[in-house]
Amino acid sequence: MRYNNLLKYLSFGCVCLIIPVMAVATVLEKIYGTEFAREHIYTSLTMIILWGVASMSAVWYLLRMKLYRKIATFSLHLSLIVILIGALITHLSGKQGKIHLRIGDEPTKEFFATDGNSFQLPFELSLEKFNFEYYPGTFSPSDFISEILIKDGDAEISGSVSMNKIFSYRNYRFYQSGYEDDSRGSFLSVSFDPYGIAVAYTGYIWLLLSISLFFFQKKTILRNILKQLRSKPGLAILFIFLGSLSSFASPSSFPKEVAEEFGTLYIYYNGRIAPINTFAHDFAIKIYGKENYQGLSSEQIIAGWFFFYDEWKNEPFIKIKGEKVKDALGLEESYARLTDFVGPEGFKLDKLLKGSDFESKDILTANEKFNLISTLVTGSVLQIYPFKDNETGSLKWFAVKDKPTEEMPFDQWLFIRSSMDLVAEKIALKDWNSVSQLLRKIKKYQMEEGTELLPSQNKIKTEIYFNRFNYDKPLAMIFLTLGLVLFLIFLSCFISGKYLSKRILYGSLIILILLFIYLSFRLGIRWFISGHLPLSNGFETMQFMAWVTLIAVLFIFPYFRLSLPFGYLICGFTLLVAMMGESSPQITNLMPVLQSPLLSIHVMVIMLAYTLLFLIMLNSFTGLLIGLSNRSIEKTVFLQNISHLMLYPAVFLLVIGIFIGAVWANVSWGRYWGWDPKEVWALITFLIYALPLHSTSLSRFRKPFFFHSYMIFAFLSVVITYFGVNFFLGGMHSYA
Repeated sequence: MRYNNLLKYLSFGCVCLIIPVMAVATVLEKIYGTEFAREHIYTSLTMIILWGVASMSAVWYLLRMKLYRKIATFSLHLSLIVILIGALITHLSGKQGKIHLRIGDEPTKEFFATDGNSFQLPFELSLEKFNFEYYPGTFSPSDFISEILIKDGDAEISGSVSMNKIFSYRNYRFYQSGYEDDSRGSFLSVSFDPYGIAVAYTGYIWLLLSISLFFFQKKTILRNILKQLRSKPGLAILFIFLGSLSSFASPSSFPKEVAEEFGTLYIYYNGRIAPINTFAHDFAIKIYGKENYQGLSSEQIIAGWFFFYDEWKNEPFIKIKGEKVKDALGLEESYARLTDFVGPEGFKLDKLLKGSDFESKDILTANEKFNLISTLVTGSVLQIYPFKDNETGSLKWFAVKDKPTEEMPFDQWLFIRSSMDLVAEKIALKDWNSVSQLLRKIKKYQMEEGTELLPSQNKIKTEIYFNRFNYDKPLAMIFLTLGLVLFLIFLSCFISGKYLSKRILYGSLIILILLFIYLSFRLGIRWFISGHLPLSNGFETMQFMAWVTLIAVLFIFPYFRLSLPFGYLICGFTLLVAMMGESSPQITNLMPVLQSPLLSIHVMVIMLAYTLLFLIMLNSFTGLLIGLSNRSIEKTVFLQNISHLMLYPAVFLLVIGIFIGAVWANVSWGRYWGWDPKEVWALITFLIYALPLHSTSLSRFRKPFFFHSYMIFAFLSVVITYFGVNFFLGGMHSYA
């Protein structure tokens, strides 16, 4: 028995030591760089020994406890050991580096690691050609392609390397990682790891099969908890939210109908072809903080700035944050006029921009807003005139003041230069019918020149509808409030043992279902507009997490009615977080490296895991409240069982998401683990939440008070993984 305890404390003790060491390493990596953290901590001999001792003692402990009788549990742990063995093989025998090739240079056999060491290829490599592929009608790259030639003795092998498409030869794999500005040079990542990857991938497949088998295994804690829970049916009310705006004396602009027509014109914006409505929506939110100003729509706002500049420059339209910026502009309120930025001394923010705090976010944001308005009033941002390049088949986009290209016909250039002047003349006469006719002529020109390269009219109309049909802000506040009220009501009934009113129960459930329909609609439209799953940035993943939360709650609700207010709270919180980034929630083309379908699967699985962990935290918070009030130990234990029930799929989804991300990284960057801060904190989160699953060995987790307290504090690792890394630690995943 003592020997068993020694093995137990040794294995779990090493894991508990590894967790804070890796956490500290991510901070040191921020200070001293990735190579320092990797060499001195992550892959140091001490860390390898810790992982080795933890693994060997764990296997020996499993054998001593005869857990091989539970095939799924034993197999699951062995799969993790196999993955670690694969990582060790990669560390000891793998080679990784970069190679620089230029068209016309002599073939090379040498590539360099990040530490400066060089390695020799058993063949020669040269660059034959480098190409870009673009999204239709734009100059946003959709792919970078290097055409390479391998000389191996008398043999010559041609191949291509692009984003998410590797080229492999003699166990050496090549990945596109960069290019030179003149498009004659390319940087390729090189990876040689024939054994480590094979072993690690074997572990991944083994792990997936073990997790699947686990849910069919008898005599587990999970099975015992399920037997204790009883299903109770439940369904169902309706919510309608419509905002109204107060009317004020508004500055001059287009009539609403004409502005809407203006908003349907195509514009090359943010690397994609979109309706002007989208640019107007983003412009208003970014500069003013809202999409309407004194009863004017976003299209009327940009039309006002462009055609009625003398009036709009005196409007308090620019939202300003930071006392230093307000003092520099001489403001007492939170909104500035464009004229406030310039005084007798010149541009008022110059001193701040040149001072010691020039990197202050408030200063940079205020300067960015001034510059964005300047590009609008000069027309340089309004790239609405396409010109088809017959050689490349792509579209070049011109603004009113742009210079023509040599191949552009004079009459076409004359139309570009004069059409907006004609619109301005008709505006001065308030001849709105003629303005509409001219806008239709511009639209006709766009469609004739852009032909099949332009998005369809259905897609444009859908995008405009999507921009207008946006109630995320009020919904976030409504659902946070409702969630808090319902939580208090449900908690009171749960503690007292009273039955909850069916009207409240079914009504709140129907509202939740309607929210699910609304979010499904929003996500579906965003998917249709962008052409990819809306999971490419923080705004989209937060909306997706709100959607996943609703699915989880609808599944859990029959077993656990308290999940209903939890669903409201999580949805409200995630929509609120998404709203915080809504100053720039633009729909964009995906970066080439993000086009892999593994990205969407990785994000979906991880976000589902985070949703369940969020529910567990709220559930444990409730259990802790009941435990501290000394009301009912039975109810506290019941809530512990609910948390434990959700913990299994949450941890399994988390580990599956991590390893799907590893496969994606291997396909895109040539390595399945790079000790990026997001990767490290995802691993830390997995280890922290894996400990309570071992309550048979770790008896403290069987105590409700300790379990609930642990699950509350454990959620900090999720917060750090998702938000802390993005805002403080950085790394390649800081976009997510």
